[in-house]
Amino acid sequence: MTIIHETDVPEVQHPGRSMRWLANEDSLQAKQLSCCVIRVQPGEAVRPAHSHPQSEELIYIMSGHGKVMIEGEVGEVRTGSAILFEQGKVHMLKNTGEVEMKVICFFAPATNIDNYKMFEEIEFPE
Repeated sequence: MTIIHETDVPEVQHPGRSMRWLANEDSLQAKQLSCCVIRVQPGEAVRPAHSHPQSEELIYIMSGHGKVMIEGEVGEVRTGSAILFEQGKVHMLKNTGEVEMKVICFFAPATNIDNYKMFEEIEFPE
């Protein structure tokens, strides 16, 4: 049986979020997917805009609320929302609330941050 708690893995800082990889090559060693938990502080956006050329990503908002941008289109999200970022689609997440947003992110097939394609020039639409 393979069980870990999120506090068992190191938290890594990236622009706009703190990230803990629960399932990747270093923690739970799933073969077909990867998974991380991120925390986004009020007013912050996950930066830069990015896509996953080799994977699709499903995120689930565990707490907080905000907005997502997918290919320039913006939508509202809140606790309980599930959002699919299709393979290769440019996206961002922003916390528009007054409390920390906590999100779990699933990737299939497995990926890591080295496989993200970054779009530094894209800002979150206001």
